[in-house]
Amino acid sequence: MTRALLLMMIQLLLAPIARAQVSATLVSADASVQPGRPLHLALRLSHEPPWHTFWVNAGIGYPTSLTWSLPQGWQPGDLQWPTPVLIHDPQGAITGQGYEGLTYLPVTITSPADATIGGSITLRALASWLMCAKVCVPGHANLTLTLPVLSTAPRPNGSVRADLIRVPMPSVSTTVGVHASRGADALWLTLSGAGRMTDPHFYPQNTLVAYDHPQTVVIEKSFIRLKLDAGSWPTATAQKLLGVVGYTDATGTYQGLQVNTSVSGAPESSISMTLLALAFAGGLILNFMPCVFPVLAIKILGFVAQAGNSRRRATTHGLVYSAGVLVSFWILAGLVAVLRAGGHHLGWGFQLQSAPFVFGLAALLIVFALSLSGVFEFGTAVMGSGLKLQQRTGYSGSFFSGVLATVVAAPCSAPFLAPALGSALSLPPAQSLILFAMIALGLSTPYVLLSSFPGARRFVPKAGRWMHTVKQLLAFPLYATVGYLVWVLAGQTPANALLNCLFALTLIAMAAWTYGRSTAPVHSLAIRRSGGAASAALLALGVILGWPAGSTANDLQWEAWSPERVAALRASGRPIFLDFTARWCATCQANKRVVFGSADVQRYIRSHRVALLEADWTNADPRIAAELAKWNRAAVPFDLIYLATAPDAHVLPEILTPSQVLRAFEPSRRPL
Repeated sequence: MTRALLLMMIQLLLAPIARAQVSATLVSADASVQPGRPLHLALRLSHEPPWHTFWVNAGIGYPTSLTWSLPQGWQPGDLQWPTPVLIHDPQGAITGQGYEGLTYLPVTITSPADATIGGSITLRALASWLMCAKVCVPGHANLTLTLPVLSTAPRPNGSVRADLIRVPMPSVSTTVGVHASRGADALWLTLSGAGRMTDPHFYPQNTLVAYDHPQTVVIEKSFIRLKLDAGSWPTATAQKLLGVVGYTDATGTYQGLQVNTSVSGAPESSISMTLLALAFAGGLILNFMPCVFPVLAIKILGFVAQAGNSRRRATTHGLVYSAGVLVSFWILAGLVAVLRAGGHHLGWGFQLQSAPFVFGLAALLIVFALSLSGVFEFGTAVMGSGLKLQQRTGYSGSFFSGVLATVVAAPCSAPFLAPALGSALSLPPAQSLILFAMIALGLSTPYVLLSSFPGARRFVPKAGRWMHTVKQLLAFPLYATVGYLVWVLAGQTPANALLNCLFALTLIAMAAWTYGRSTAPVHSLAIRRSGGAASAALLALGVILGWPAGSTANDLQWEAWSPERVAALRASGRPIFLDFTARWCATCQANKRVVFGSADVQRYIRSHRVALLEADWTNADPRIAAELAKWNRAAVPFDLIYLATAPDAHVLPEILTPSQVLRAFEPSRRPL
């Protein structure tokens, strides 16, 4: 009781200081209220240097709040939180996330449809905040705002509306890919297609990331990566990463990008028993592939024949064979380690954050899946080239038989090695070596057992058509994996680039089909050569078309359309490009690719601060349908341009070119 009383006395003594250093008022973007319409307000906080208040995730402190006292029927929304800044103590240590200087916290209140016209409404709220400099002081203020209730459309309160437009509110971008993954002691946040971001910093909105630890920024050609200190969060459990990336854009304006994404991947330092078991099982499965299984019984008989009646010598041959398999896989692991070390700064450690890597892996898996489905076969030529080594006698023959089995198994059944390879690229070299060793043990175990116990050979099923059925059945998990990788690409690439990737995978599948149809031994050499050349050309065309290179259009930031946003932008005098579009509209996608892929259009948009609004009609939206109906339209594409100098919007044609768009912005411009 004594402690609580003491704290209360301190707060009462310091309260005048808080009110003197932070002034709070309620302001409105409109000069009046219209019944049934939303009213855009803001809590205006003016901080005297060096005082500050706090964001929704404060750090040390607590966020500002508003407690409303409104007449019946008036509904307040939640406070909206602008992009924060870092708060430092006098020694320079990070102590929180919040606001300094002049700050607006927007909030929307919906008026009832039966509000009395001709009267006025007084809105009351209690604002509470924590203000800190060298000391921290709680503050509060009883605020009121009185506005007339009119039937006419509200007149904008020019100065307040202009200030609110400049508030750096976090946005959800449709063009920036956001991906989070785990490392050994940190979390990596990757932004693909983000364009120019100066001094990006992630402000966590939950406890997954330590807000007060330094962050490392890695800027690459098409990616921006932030290394976030994991603190004490549990690395074994998948969680959501919530927060905002604050940054300065190409125009020097402070902005925010909303982050709400799941965290993928496993810690670099862990290798689970499940992964080891899967690696061993994958090695066992390799034995049942059509290019490996037929030699199984032959090799066991060869071991026994070379050993004579000595079970010990037969077992030794099996162990030497296993050593050949193991050494081969260790060499493969060494090559992976070299690639990983050489590509560490290129993102190999976080390969699934790279859109090109994901696309390449999807293309590789679809080729292997088609091979399993019987579209074409490969690996038999490799097996034939190693017959001389396989036919050698003595222990050297057994050793090289193990090497040959690895070489044959890899191209014949590479899909089963893909998960191991993907994990090996994320594991330390020693653990990667263990993983490959488990695959080798899975592949060689049947040989060791059957050479040690020759009588068990009668339990080995004979090769037959059942093997081809099993092989084709195993293709479907690979098709599912390709689907998952395409879903990952959807979060890393713009819609147009994703469409190119899908067309590219189709071309790659066609290349595999052409190879399988034309290179069979029954065809003449000329047909085989022409077919191989055609399949190579299709493969190259698919890779070129689908490779997720950095797109110049990715630098442009689109906002979601709403009538309120159009009104706000027009009141501020900014030109607007409004695109009514849908993913299923091929013309829409072509227009966007042609127009906003133009360097001239991009320069104009940046230099004139053109606002890009997108009304996405991919799913049914009554508001978009109603807006289209106002313009006597019932389909997309439909594009409008609003100019500050013109009272009405300019309607663009369905098929767009960069010249048409630029002339609409500047009618006096000459054609390009």
